[in-house]
Amino acid sequence: MSRRHRTPALRPARLGPADLVRLGGTGLRTRPLRVFLSALGIAIGVAAMIAVVGISSSSRAEVDRLLDGLGTNMLRVAPGEAASGGSAELPRETVPMIRRVGPVQQVTSIGAVEGAAVYRNQHIPTGRTSSVEVAAAGPRLLPAIGGEVRIGRWLESATEQYPAVVLGAQAARRLDADEPGTRLWLGDRWFSLVGVLRPVPLAPEIDNTALVGWDAARTYLGFDGHPSTVYVRARDDRVTAVWNVLAATANPENPGEVLVSRPSDALAAREATESALTGLLLGLGGVALLVGGVGVGNTMVISVLERRPEIGLRRALGATSGQIRGQFVAESLLLSVLGGLAGTVLGTAITAGYAALRGWPTTVPPWSAALAVAVTLLIGALAGLYPAVRAGRLPPTEALTSA
Repeated sequence: MSRRHRTPALRPARLGPADLVRLGGTGLRTRPLRVFLSALGIAIGVAAMIAVVGISSSSRAEVDRLLDGLGTNMLRVAPGEAASGGSAELPRETVPMIRRVGPVQQVTSIGAVEGAAVYRNQHIPTGRTSSVEVAAAGPRLLPAIGGEVRIGRWLESATEQYPAVVLGAQAARRLDADEPGTRLWLGDRWFSLVGVLRPVPLAPEIDNTALVGWDAARTYLGFDGHPSTVYVRARDDRVTAVWNVLAATANPENPGEVLVSRPSDALAAREATESALTGLLLGLGGVALLVGGVGVGNTMVISVLERRPEIGLRRALGATSGQIRGQFVAESLLLSVLGGLAGTVLGTAITAGYAALRGWPTTVPPWSAALAVAVTLLIGALAGLYPAVRAGRLPPTEALTSA
């Protein structure tokens, strides 16, 4: 009885991940200019997203740094609208009354001096005040608002009752006066400049104000003694409790005519506005990334059309449809990863340069880089899927006859 010998079926060689990467890299090296332009589209989109997230994070880090340095425990008390419809005013005893509240650590005030104006000299026409306000202040103001003297010194017990003035940062620029000893025409008499302040983030109204001593304002400018703004520092764990009682404490007879605010909330609101803008810019970066993905898909489709003879030869030599598909998907992924990595580096460099220009700490969240790479891989897979399927379905005879 004869025996029949069966020839075992041949199995196609399996391509490992390293083989697919080598094949994909070979395909990219043959078209360097097209690869560069396609990767550039991805890189621009990724760089835009990284830069937007990085600059926004750096801005938030700067706000947090300012708040950590200045504190979030400051409250501002100001007069609101009177029941009669006019402007209300705070009682002269507002500061001593607030000082009696237990959790209050510091309290001080300024008082707007109505009718007083400051000029560079007495020859400037009335009304051309450069929009600089005049206010009375006490020696405890700077510690309470987190202010610092840039040039000269602050009002002290030796100067607050004499015609001496300290200018805010913006007021000094508008009056072109930043040298201690400069004479300024204020309230129909000469005042001597003794100091210039740095910008005050938690009390920006001080930046455009000329500050004189409380007693000097009464003596030389006819100040009535009513505070226009009171600054309160409370214990960090009792800020809300103090906020709840400040209106009634500042003006027990008419608490409804008192406005109480927290300056750090304004910085938080600015941060929220910047976050909304960040969302818009991220959307634009996503559109750029999508356009880059379309460019990758276009490159892969053209690559399939140009390499039909190569595909037919590989199929004739035993390559399966799956291996052909894997090769083109690998090329698309490599192309996207190159663009993603270049975009991450470029976006980080843009963030670092902008932050250094503004004096901010450079902050690029690690998740943004990881997300960018993940998105580019997804785009690469989607962009290369159709060309890869098309290449895998190409019959060997048809591919070879098109050579």
